[in-house]
Amino acid sequence: MKLLFLGDLVGISGCSVVMKNLKKEIERYKIDFVIVNGENADKSGVGLTEEICKDLFNSGVNVITTGNHVWDQKEIMNYIDKENRLLRPKNLFEPAPGKGFQIYTTKEDIKIGVLNLMGNVFMKKCEDVFECANKFLSDHKLKDKYDFLIVDFHGEITSEKNAIGHFFDGSATLVVGTHTHIPTNDAHILNKGTAYQTDAGMCGDYNSVIGMNKENSINRFMKKKSVKHFPEIGEGTMCGVIVDCDIKTGLAKNISSYIFGANLKNS
Repeated sequence: MKLLFLGDLVGISGCSVVMKNLKKEIERYKIDFVIVNGENADKSGVGLTEEICKDLFNSGVNVITTGNHVWDQKEIMNYIDKENRLLRPKNLFEPAPGKGFQIYTTKEDIKIGVLNLMGNVFMKKCEDVFECANKFLSDHKLKDKYDFLIVDFHGEITSEKNAIGHFFDGSATLVVGTHTHIPTNDAHILNKGTAYQTDAGMCGDYNSVIGMNKENSINRFMKKKSVKHFPEIGEGTMCGVIVDCDIKTGLAKNISSYIFGANLKNS
């Protein structure tokens, strides 16, 4: 089985490049399952809406994960309770709408678990992610109720992402970081067979500061007068990873970085 994971969609550019090209890329790479982090997909660059989710599902996305901006568009709080293909970080303080883990069944009757977690360092307050992960693994085993497990770790710092990758090594098919919007060049398979990349990057306009207008971002850093943050709206690039999954073990056979679009190229 072949899986495509795409990093944070940012604004109109991110949504457009996915909606226009994803089905062709699924066919090109013979992708069986697609996960997208959609927490910045709104035109404002923060949060997402029911309409965006439906458009992404119609474009070939199977599951949408999120992160610290999940509630920035308030309407999503009602929708996430009705739509199990939309996840929020499992370690958000309870009670919270929606779920952080679900099992999805493909047309070939393959069961894929998707777990959405959020880091603790320099992020919004949430429950201890390692305690949450430890409890999850005590209750869930690879090749028990699901054939594959995909973990989206939405975090700020690379060391925390590295650590969670090794924590899940041998218990997950893929652990991939989101949130920093910059793709890291470290896609590899860990010692016990879990595919890993520190950050998937973003789907959006890379002629920007992590997807947002660059002039306004520079003014903010220089403490000059700036307007409310807004995304760049140029041509978008899709970034993420493609993983070949071993149905016998539930682990990864191969992982490769994926880049398609205007500003970045696969090295």
